[in-house]
Amino acid sequence: QVQLQESGPGLVKPSQTLSLTCTVSGGSITSNYYYWSWIRQAPGKGLEWIGYIGYSGSTVYSPSLKSRTSISRDTSKNQFTLQLSSMTPEDTAVYYCARGVYSGTYLDFWGRGTQVTVSS
Repeated sequence: QVQLQESGPGLVKPSQTLSLTCTVSGGSITSNYYYWSWIRQAPGKGLEWIGYIGYSGSTVYSPSLKSRTSISRDTSKNQFTLQLSSMTPEDTAVYYCARGVYSGTYLDFWGRGTQVTVSS
């Protein structure tokens, strides 16, 4: 059973860069055909896909967030990391990591999510 766990700061100041890490257990992030994804949900809004890093290390980002997003990985720790720059209060949300299949179009395992608040 694959398990994912998000970690990172719960509070970020405006203009700072958010860095969140997802630790994966029960499966390797380099295993073929999996896409390790970040998603968020702002208060009162639906889920918003941020991007993924694939099993080969390739990355794809949401066009609306691409200029501020970077996803990387540490294969030795079986972790992948989201960096989102120039944070504003509109980036306040619960951030989730998840495993994607079918070229990342379906997310089958999710972390519990971590609240990130942007405030001075």
